[in-house]
Amino acid sequence: MTFTRTCMTAISLAMLAATTLPAKAASLQVAPVIVDVPAPGATGTITLRNEGLKPIDAQVRVFKWTQKDGREVLEPTRDVVASPPMVKLGSRSDYTVRIVRLSKAPVGGEEAYRLVVDELPDPARTRNGSVTVVLRHSVPVFFAPADGDRPRISWKTEVRGGQLLVSAENAGGRRMRFANMSVSDGSRQVSFGNGLIGYSLAGSTMTWSRPAPRGFGGTIRVAADSDAGPVNTVAK
Repeated sequence: MTFTRTCMTAISLAMLAATTLPAKAASLQVAPVIVDVPAPGATGTITLRNEGLKPIDAQVRVFKWTQKDGREVLEPTRDVVASPPMVKLGSRSDYTVRIVRLSKAPVGGEEAYRLVVDELPDPARTRNGSVTVVLRHSVPVFFAPADGDRPRISWKTEVRGGQLLVSAENAGGRRMRFANMSVSDGSRQVSFGNGLIGYSLAGSTMTWSRPAPRGFGGTIRVAADSDAGPVNTVAK
């Protein structure tokens, strides 16, 4: 496995686990937690802040974000860049980073990216040229067309290999964000966790899994919170 592929796998797993790791006593703060750039705009911004007493270095990278076979995929991209890609932050100071879409072609459908901001360790403490990330933030970035279609979600469930698979298929032109998701077959309920569960990107399908209770099946209802309000629907 190449270094690039290993890096992509590690970042993808981090996206599934949390948006910011760790959350406590973090010196590097990032705002906002989502960047939405509607057409005809081509530039967004985020603000990095060092809440610590010592200067820190931060690396800012942009990855193309897609969903394939129900899974998150992050890939290097030159379509959108962060400027500057490296930032030195003094104690209790702010810095604004620009996120720029380089293509001059109009946005045909909502484009999704992940802005990954890494707080880097003190270079004096690195060994053998290795770099260990102290803190990582992942910020969703969306470039939307002027006349983008709304999200259109259909739900599917399947029990396979002892796992309950729940898929949100989005046939619309805009992503949908989900939180506090659970599914029930009328007598048993399976929770997929509290808080943010993830996104179903435009024109994509995202799948989540949990261990399936024995005999789970029949009419399955999905409940969750979303950008558009509560979800309470029967899955296919």
